[in-house]
Amino acid sequence: QVQLAESGGGLVQAGGSLRLPCAASGGTLNMYTMGWFRQAPGKERDLVAATTFSGTDTYYLNSVKGRFTISRDNAKNTVLLQMNNLKPEDTAVYYCAMDRSPFRMILAGDVFGSWGQGTQVTVSS
Repeated sequence: QVQLAESGGGLVQAGGSLRLPCAASGGTLNMYTMGWFRQAPGKERDLVAATTFSGTDTYYLNSVKGRFTISRDNAKNTVLLQMNNLKPEDTAVYYCAMDRSPFRMILAGDVFGSWGQGTQVTVSS
């Protein structure tokens, strides 16, 4: 079973950038739609960005469009979330997730079945 591990979180000032890698072990990511979710205290977990297994289709939450970019590094079996121009409202625990089934071209929150442990992102004003 594939295990996902996020890293790269931390404390950053508003306007700054962070890059979150999600590394997989025990399997390959390049057959699966991958996503990044976030959950702030007292709020629901939201799908922030996702990319299909082919990398041709992507989804972004409206509030992060133009600031966040999801990408794949298949050689490293990693999915990346580049976050620029961070805002205090981006503060949350960020989770990497993988589709339950391979080779699907669906970008929706309910397709994901494997999750990482999460990494904290805190943006100060």
